[in-house]
Amino acid sequence: MIGEGRTRQPVYHFRGRSDHILDGKGRLSIATRFRDVLRKQYDERLMVMPWKTCLKAYPLPTWEELEVSLMAQGKKHPQQLKMMRYMIGGVVECALDRQGRILLPPNLREECGLQKDVVVNGMISYFEIWDKETWEQVSRPTSEQFAEFEQSLLELGLF
Repeated sequence: MIGEGRTRQPVYHFRGRSDHILDGKGRLSIATRFRDVLRKQYDERLMVMPWKTCLKAYPLPTWEELEVSLMAQGKKHPQQLKMMRYMIGGVVECALDRQGRILLPPNLREECGLQKDVVVNGMISYFEIWDKETWEQVSRPTSEQFAEFEQSLLELGLF
């Protein structure tokens, strides 16, 4: 029988959303459940990059897989090469400190308008860091268009 006698390794994901406050130095305390994902499945290093109006934080191994894909696909078209430059040139490695915080450099905070109040939003293989006010503006249409999104999910057979 396939898989007989094998123990399935647990897989941990970034799920959920929580509000946080950046301290005066730009440090962000990572929620315990997200720190647990990092410690159990990866290590304590994150690759953080700006993306439109938020930051995306990837565990280092996940980021390295993304880089391999970018290198394989990103050189085929000039537009992809521009995006590759943006992504790889803008990424910063951030390690958890002993208190479970990461230091977000000023240039990343400025690029995404992060002030003090932020929202951390899990996206399964990575998580996003949003300015709270921006998050509320972006997520509001989602609430208002829920019926439309629900129909799309039904058509995909997901619900």
